[in-house]
Amino acid sequence: MRIADSQLKEFILDGGVVSPENLKKAEAEAKKSGKQIREVLLNNEYLKEEELNRLEAYILGIPFVDLSKIPIEQEVMRIIPEPIARKHNIVAFKKNGKDLEVAMLDPDDLPTIDFIKKTAGLRILPRITTSESIKSALRQYQKTLEAEFGEILKTESGEIKLAKEDADSPEGEDLKKLAEDLPVVKITDTLLRHAILQTASDIHIEPTEKEVIVRYRIDGILHDAMVLPRQIAMGLVARIKVMSNLKLDEHRLPQDGRFKIETEEYKISFRVSILPVFDGEKIVMRLLPETSKTHTLEELGFWGVNLDRIHRAIRRPTGIILATGPTGSGKTTTLYTVLEMLNTPGVNISTVEDPIEYRMPRINQTQVRPDIGFTFANGLRSLLRQDPNIIMVGEIRDNETAGLAINAALTGHLVLSTLHTNSAAGALPRLLDMKIEPFLIASTVTAIVSQRLVRKLCKDPEVYKQTSGEVESLKKDIALDQVFEMLKKEKVIDPKMSPEKMDWGRPKKSEECADGYKSRIGIHEVMEMSETIKELIMKSASVDQIERRAKEEGMVSMLDEGFIRAAQKVTSIEEILRVTRE
Repeated sequence: MRIADSQLKEFILDGGVVSPENLKKAEAEAKKSGKQIREVLLNNEYLKEEELNRLEAYILGIPFVDLSKIPIEQEVMRIIPEPIARKHNIVAFKKNGKDLEVAMLDPDDLPTIDFIKKTAGLRILPRITTSESIKSALRQYQKTLEAEFGEILKTESGEIKLAKEDADSPEGEDLKKLAEDLPVVKITDTLLRHAILQTASDIHIEPTEKEVIVRYRIDGILHDAMVLPRQIAMGLVARIKVMSNLKLDEHRLPQDGRFKIETEEYKISFRVSILPVFDGEKIVMRLLPETSKTHTLEELGFWGVNLDRIHRAIRRPTGIILATGPTGSGKTTTLYTVLEMLNTPGVNISTVEDPIEYRMPRINQTQVRPDIGFTFANGLRSLLRQDPNIIMVGEIRDNETAGLAINAALTGHLVLSTLHTNSAAGALPRLLDMKIEPFLIASTVTAIVSQRLVRKLCKDPEVYKQTSGEVESLKKDIALDQVFEMLKKEKVIDPKMSPEKMDWGRPKKSEECADGYKSRIGIHEVMEMSETIKELIMKSASVDQIERRAKEEGMVSMLDEGFIRAAQKVTSIEEILRVTRE
């Protein structure tokens, strides 16, 4: 079933998917390196894996399937055990009588096909797919982890070695032995793996008087994941402290640490915070995927006027671009995306961060260490001696850092940073509070981005129309008529459309989407520093005055952009109001 290079070459030329020049280059490189031509084509990105796999499926007469769009029944998926599926990149996705359709990367893997045929007693129908499609399908095995966790607790939690309830807490070597106890290790590993497969951003482990509650933050919302017996708490804390290289016998003071988990599928860095509470020690772990693919501004949710404004700011060689919003609103991801766009061989980019959330090639990233006196201000001062063109400061927290960032922009650098304010206009008074002179703010700050993350509706959401009563109720919260004028201006809706006739989307629960939402997208407002806004800053104007003027000059607020997204059925009205109401 192998496809000869000559046969593949003929079909590529007939299909016109690769130019003759690139095909000749790939052929010469394959001959020189001894590699297959398909490998060279993919490595050089002459065509995408899906295009090549579809072509090979056509040549072999085997159907192509994309599993990322297919919810798989658990009974069908379990026909092939998870370890075999992961090892051989093969997933069962459809059963019809005695026929079992399986998606695989290599349809020539006859031993695996024969093994499944014998163990399942079914006729195997192979289908070709892509590696991304296989990874997407393998994530659906996560639904069996709850049962797996229950089995661990049922069979092994009683074996955990603990001191008596009325004894003093174990210390030193006892805690170390407890952390290495096999049931504790299994429980911790399962808890972490479950969070990774559910794409959680945070894990909360909260001790109470009689139990331990584990919650995962998924798409910005905390969900109860597990309730564990109280006797597991001490072992769980000790295990995570060992993994994070923290002090085992310190129970009175907060501790912060990090650890990393690497597999063939993912590389996740965990940022750990341990805080003493009344019933023990609470743990919060932030999951930072180091293998996250780079995004575009459009993928992050920038759209229309806001997209044009941030592009204009990026093209300027000097000045300050600020990203504002609460913790977890995607500010750092936005700045990383901008850095990726600016990351060319002709510039030197340096950052000072706490923590370094994503590793980026060709960018010099520095981690601050306040415990040894290496602060944002000290780091920024040192960076300016490193001949940078572009600087990113993880956060402007104090007067000294703000002053240094302003001076860096004045001396010919492009500076990116974040501030914790609720709106774009709110960043300007915040800088004034940090004792920065108004004329310096006016002459250096070029654009301020404020953002929130909203959950996206799953495919095929429920469509509905609002009643006149719901429309009137909505008008009490927002200027709905102005929003509709903007929707018509941006050609999102028909010019004759009224709020009562408008189709909106709301979540529809499905097997794939438990609450009708999946993943998140940003809603933004981007304020440019115009001459009139500079004048308002010089007069120490209020946030409301600055915001009012910015809207008069065409700024699309977060709420406005949110309703545009709701009109496009990307998200729901309820989600927009939940996120933007302060």
